[in-house]
Amino acid sequence: MRVEGTNCMEDFLQQLNDSQREAVLYNEGPSLVIAGAGSGKTRVLTYKIAWLLQNGVSPYHILALTFTNKAAREMKSRIAQIVGDDTARRLWMGTFHSIFSRILRRESDKIGFRSDFTVYDAQDSKNLIKSIIKEKSLDDKIYKPNQIQARISKVKNALITPERYASDRDLIEYDNFVNKPHIQAIYATYWNRCRTAQAMDFDDLLLYTSQLFTNSQETVERYRNQFRFILVDEYQDTNAVQHEIIQQLANEQHCLCMVGDDAQSIYSFRGANIGNILNFRKTYPESRLFKLEQNYRSTQTIVNAANSLIDKNKEQIPKTVYSKKQVGEKILVIGAYSDFEEGYTVAGRIAEMRMVHHYEYKDFAILYRTNAQSRIFEESLRKINIPYKIYGGLSFYQRKEIKDIIAYMRMVANPSDEEAFKRIINYPARGIGDTTVNKIVSAAALQNVSLWSVISNPLEYNLNINAGTAKKLEGFRMLIQQLIEAAAEQNAYEVGNKIIRETGLISGLYEDRTTEGLSRVQNVEELATSLHDFTVSRMEEGIEEVKIGDYLSEISLLTDQDTDKDENANRVTMMTIHSAKGLEFKNVFVVGLEENLFPSERSRDNAKEIEEERRLFYVGITRAEENAVLTYAKSRFRNGQTQSCTPSRFLRDIDPEYLRLSGSSALERSWSPRSSSASIPRIEPGVHAVSRKFSPVESVQSTPVATHQSIGNLHIGDVIRHERFGQGKVTALTGENENAKATVDFDNFGNKQLLLKFARFEVVTSTV
Repeated sequence: MRVEGTNCMEDFLQQLNDSQREAVLYNEGPSLVIAGAGSGKTRVLTYKIAWLLQNGVSPYHILALTFTNKAAREMKSRIAQIVGDDTARRLWMGTFHSIFSRILRRESDKIGFRSDFTVYDAQDSKNLIKSIIKEKSLDDKIYKPNQIQARISKVKNALITPERYASDRDLIEYDNFVNKPHIQAIYATYWNRCRTAQAMDFDDLLLYTSQLFTNSQETVERYRNQFRFILVDEYQDTNAVQHEIIQQLANEQHCLCMVGDDAQSIYSFRGANIGNILNFRKTYPESRLFKLEQNYRSTQTIVNAANSLIDKNKEQIPKTVYSKKQVGEKILVIGAYSDFEEGYTVAGRIAEMRMVHHYEYKDFAILYRTNAQSRIFEESLRKINIPYKIYGGLSFYQRKEIKDIIAYMRMVANPSDEEAFKRIINYPARGIGDTTVNKIVSAAALQNVSLWSVISNPLEYNLNINAGTAKKLEGFRMLIQQLIEAAAEQNAYEVGNKIIRETGLISGLYEDRTTEGLSRVQNVEELATSLHDFTVSRMEEGIEEVKIGDYLSEISLLTDQDTDKDENANRVTMMTIHSAKGLEFKNVFVVGLEENLFPSERSRDNAKEIEEERRLFYVGITRAEENAVLTYAKSRFRNGQTQSCTPSRFLRDIDPEYLRLSGSSALERSWSPRSSSASIPRIEPGVHAVSRKFSPVESVQSTPVATHQSIGNLHIGDVIRHERFGQGKVTALTGENENAKATVDFDNFGNKQLLLKFARFEVVTSTV
């Protein structure tokens, strides 16, 4: 329903603070609205558009650009509540791609396309690139479609056409340096094939819009006259081509309003250029600057801590965000002895906070730097029956690269597993196509046997294949057979590593140096960690034959995820910090705060990238409304061994006035947030870095169980520090020689029985 008149304008303007109201009412020229975290930027954008509409501006003259359809829908819905559905519906409001696709269809003849051109999605684009690579007889192990697709996308977003690419010496030299001299030829062919097919990919929608406005003065003038008011949300996330289009449409007579926060610019890997927002006032010297500095989301302590963090960045527009909410609790910093303990500590803290303060599960979020970190937290939450959901990504065990490896494990444990067989028979590619697989399936169905039986005896089951295909099938069969034989002799960790290394799965992933490729490698390495943790736990408990089938049984529940898609379901939310931008939760755990993880290893020698990592941490902290908890591990399993970890330099960037230490961090001597030293802190972990590789287990003779006050240098009452479980007290000692066991009451894990010959610990306090 539409609400008419001046009173309505006064009503919604009264809902704004002074800074917000000034930003809404200024419409005399270009303006930049720097909106701190939780400061109500969406309200400002919404009310600015509503104010314009109620003051006689036609929706036809307003262009509002967002980065997500969800943001556009939400703003349009709020505007409709003020000015009515009919008016709101006629706004030119949407994502960059949707708005400029609309314009391109109107003006398609000027760029040589029909108005009904097709828009290729990412898979369409990738399939075409695959075909071109094959047609050019190029090695797809060198010219990987994913990498070529990412490269083409990057240059398009930098406004580089195939012609410009061919004449750019730096680009050509780089391609030669990485041994991919034919990228330009692939790009040119891809560009031409898309045009022949009357198709554009997502990047083309922006690149062709820029070309349209550059090459047709009449067209750009028409749209300049139409869009007298241009508003852009999340301006810090714009890339080169988006910035260019905005400049093409705007001139000194336009009311240009950019809204964003340089402190939340975290998408450079997608091409976002923080310089667009930092240099806006240089581009438009006559522009006005408005700062929204009151945070309506978080406690004073969280806001002040975030301010003290981001203040360390040099590239920024200065502002002082403040909160008038309660002071709130200090930010809790927890140091765990291992990544394993970190996961269980976070799960335990959630259970405790829920019980004491009566929070719901949906009031909690666990935020991490990389997707691979989710595995330990998933398992930890499940152990104590805390429901969770993975936001913006798949559960760890549902990711393709993980499912591929698990399919190999399933074949090793059970060669008759039909679905596992079909998944891996031609992955990695070994020249066994769908036609051959269909023949195997038909033969198996006819004879009522497994697919494995058919390829083990192709002549017996009348499998109609040629000699070349038979050789390929035999190669696959031999690979699986060798793994089956290894599994009979080796433990789960050794066999899992063998599968990862010898099937060709990991080598293919290592060659993909895109952000997505590196993430997949991290996920595979995390699976190896999972295998190790499972194996060592069982061996410490005295189970000496830990087989791959045991591991599959353990994770079967983890792969059986709830399919309920209800966004309001009462579950803990888990996601990367990149995915968390724009969201908020009462309680936020930012985990894995260690050097070479957060900040990432790739950014450590680049000042600009370190600043972006710091902005990412800022985004993580400012998602919290009431409580923020920061955690790090002093040791983490990586590359086949336990490695000592250094707490993130970002912890030192926060004013210690706003921090409270707990767990092992409270005991640290080598790192204290109150230290005045500017150097990066160094932790000496409570356990030594020990290789987690296993040698074959020797057979152990049965020994009667005996109880003791001490075994060797270990005594009842001793306090020990275990590599994975952290600190605990020895409560019982039993057994003899290689069967000797210790029962330990751990601070975060309760009672655990350890087989001493495998246990990794040191004595902290001895009773002797």
